[in-house]
Amino acid sequence: MMNRQLTLMAVHAHPDDEVLSTGGVLALASDQGIRTVLVTCTNGEQGDGPGGVKPGEPGHDEAAVRTLRLEELRESVALLGISDVELLGYHDSGMVGWAGNERPEAFANVPLDQAAGRLAELMERYRPDVVVTYDENGGYGHPDHIQAHRITVAAIERTGIPAKFYHAALSRSGMADLFEYLRSSGTDLGDFEPPEDFGTPDEQITTRVDVSPYVVRKRKALEAHASQGDNIFMLRMPEEGQRRMFGRESFVRQFSTVPTPEHEDDLFAGLR
Repeated sequence: MMNRQLTLMAVHAHPDDEVLSTGGVLALASDQGIRTVLVTCTNGEQGDGPGGVKPGEPGHDEAAVRTLRLEELRESVALLGISDVELLGYHDSGMVGWAGNERPEAFANVPLDQAAGRLAELMERYRPDVVVTYDENGGYGHPDHIQAHRITVAAIERTGIPAKFYHAALSRSGMADLFEYLRSSGTDLGDFEPPEDFGTPDEQITTRVDVSPYVVRKRKALEAHASQGDNIFMLRMPEEGQRRMFGRESFVRQFSTVPTPEHEDDLFAGLR
């Protein structure tokens, strides 16, 4: 058993991304005395602005959006009990096909070696035992999520520090069950209609963590990102839907340098 403090590092693209796929494990780890490090790569400038002004609409002020979203991030972090936050400060690239994709300062266009080097420095400083980020498709194809994946892999290869590395995942069968429930309950999903192959195939998932005691904290942390409420359909779910979605977090283990069972219920299995 290790007698030094364990560290979990989660690498995310935007303010609010920390909640859905890792809010539970971050809160759980914090309660267990594990140091929790959140790396947020962009400032979220391509989000909705004050008053709900959308990117590209008259009056959308990126500086105001940045200020607001980082304030919301601080509130979310406090609710989840995250001990350390590192802001890389890159510019939000926007969704696939948006004009922001072409801006040279957009995170997705930052030279990989440069951004990975900054993340590697953070890994050297914090010495994370476990690192979590998105899969190679960024979960759903967002350019900034894909770039977060790329720099995380590069930083791990450069430093060789973490003992375990995971991709956050959404169980395909769990998502299918959830949306069947939501449709049957009459929940308004807005424009969101998931494809049949939405989520990660269950046979690929190695790690499922019960975070049901943190459902309320996750919801409150998501509510802290109020400026993006139009884009967060999970907040429109009935309580039972939120319980189903927020109560378990799934991951695909990419490697472990310590012995670990094939199927885990703990990101730190083999480390304590």
